Amino acid sequence: MSHRHATTGCVLMITAVALSAVPAGADGRGAGLRATVPPPPPPPGMLEALQRDLGLSMKQAQARLINEVRLTPMEARFRRELGDRFGGAWLRGTTAQTLVVATTSPADIPRIIAAGAQAEVVTKSLDQLTKIKHKLDQALPVKPPVASVRYVDAKTNKVVILAQKPEAVDTLIEGTGVDKSAVVVLPSTEQPRPLDDLVGGTAFYIGITDRCSVGFPVRHGTQNGFISAGHCGKAGQTTTGFNRVAQGVFQASTFPIADYAWVLVNANWKPRPAVDDGSGGTVPVAGAKVAIEGASVCRSGSTSDWHCGLIQQRDATITYAQGNVFGMTRTSVCAERGDSGGSFISLDQAQGVASGGFGDCGSVGTTYFQPIGPILAAYDLTLVTTADPPPAGAASAPAGGG
Repeated sequence: MSHRHATTGCVLMITAVALSAVPAGADGRGAGLRATVPPPPPPPGMLEALQRDLGLSMKQAQARLINEVRLTPMEARFRRELGDRFGGAWLRGTTAQTLVVATTSPADIPRIIAAGAQAEVVTKSLDQLTKIKHKLDQALPVKPPVASVRYVDAKTNKVVILAQKPEAVDTLIEGTGVDKSAVVVLPSTEQPRPLDDLVGGTAFYIGITDRCSVGFPVRHGTQNGFISAGHCGKAGQTTTGFNRVAQGVFQASTFPIADYAWVLVNANWKPRPAVDDGSGGTVPVAGAKVAIEGASVCRSGSTSDWHCGLIQQRDATITYAQGNVFGMTRTSVCAERGDSGGSFISLDQAQGVASGGFGDCGSVGTTYFQPIGPILAAYDLTLVTTADPPPAGAASAPAGGG
């Protein structure tokens, strides 16, 4: 059930050459595509949101989700098999019908094509580009900020820097010793700011007016709680739920550097493996398998409800006013004030919690999320999923608790 509030929240603003054009699985004959598992039915509301936000027909939205499920395991296989030659992988096409796998060695082309993917030869490996980005993260100042965002763009085989004054960044890069041919500085007005404002995506409050969104219900041993964005609150602060009923206490919070936190809830709040779809229903949470670049992803938040887009780049660094935040995932999903901490999910797989963004859902938006893996590991948490036995009394508990 959707519970939305118009209360003032914390402020929103936060040379590859294609060598094969074989569509992945166009006829099902690729070696890597023979044994496919039928995809689960799409969660309620996801197909409609993909049509609205990506401009797809119903048939295209269905085909995209099927292709994403079919091709994602192949990305993990090549990441493992190519090792330090792996240049990244991404989905291409309106319906994600092609998996592109980049490598630094032409000798890998036959095996990539044989698997039904498209091969591209690149100059730098993904590991090399990541090391360059991390070096730039350390070299570029936070105050005053000269570059709002840095990320590795596997599609162009470059480290991309977004800056309001590119010439100032160019001067700073000169002294870092990195290979400048692997870096591109783009002029941009994008300046992400935190999206401040137990079902994922619903509202919770810190104090009287500050509002954020629940990420995903979790457990710490036998204790129930949820994860959200770190900038939403500090350890020891109390929270109330969407209905203003006493809910829980922040147990730990990290911001900047990372942007995550977890809240321990009281016995009145029953964790459910679900995300609010903004239209009175929920999307199930079955696990936390990482979606690859180019895959669709949807976000639930307490201000703008349910919106979808594409995963663009990973390991992005954002310079907020409070400092650098590392390891973010960049998406084309929109978000607004109060959506911070809300759920990012691909099909039924949890991806992370909303951190910050630029723009809004009335025009064009870019939103960054904190991947879920580091959050669970940092606080020794377990994601609540549909595979878990229901908690005692769950059948009679109202949606969202309280």
